[in-house]
Amino acid sequence: MEVREAVPVHVSSKSPSLMCATLLYYWTKILPGLFIGNFKDARDVEQLSKNNITHILSIHDSARPMLEGMKYLCIPAADSPSQNLARHFRESIKFIHECRLTGEGCLVHCLAGVSRSVTLVVAYIMTITDFGWEDALSVVRAARSCANPNMGFQRQLQEFEKHDVDQFRQWLKEEYGENSSQDLQEAKNLLSKYKEQAELHQTTGGRQWNNNFSSVPSLSYSNYTTET
Repeated sequence: MEVREAVPVHVSSKSPSLMCATLLYYWTKILPGLFIGNFKDARDVEQLSKNNITHILSIHDSARPMLEGMKYLCIPAADSPSQNLARHFRESIKFIHECRLTGEGCLVHCLAGVSRSVTLVVAYIMTITDFGWEDALSVVRAARSCANPNMGFQRQLQEFEKHDVDQFRQWLKEEYGENSSQDLQEAKNLLSKYKEQAELHQTTGGRQWNNNFSSVPSLSYSNYTTET
């Protein structure tokens, strides 16, 4: 099994986790040194080594270190709309970014690689680019078309864009210097690819393309639980 760019899969929004588990059976590279995968991927020692994965960000109900010699950030969190993931954005962004600056690889995973892990990666992409949450999610979907944060997580990304992302961008710049222009170009290329895929799919009259963004009212972070 090799880590490679996922072949676009047109998924039903009704069962993205099932579709990802059955169709996307390998990790997905989003940006250089940044991968999204599932629980099984995080235990594949051979592939972790082969792809220079030295850091694992694990976010699911029972997240804990699994392998010796690996650097972990473990965030116990449910895939529930009431779960507050925004409180973990800064530590997640820091963990991913510091790994990538060393030229090593970071795998971000939940159980299926659909909702929780995607939410954290979207927040990271928003911070290292000038993209809003919808474009950042489209970047991820261009590579991993089953990416589908639940409605509560989409609300939190919406709130992050509205209130906090500018401060996060400034913090990242002050802490680590100017970000690589390569990241922005890679993200722009993926966004263009996603839009082309969506347009092509609409013109061919196939099954519904996974471009669902929840039109939800903004909620303050206090509306979410303080579960870790």
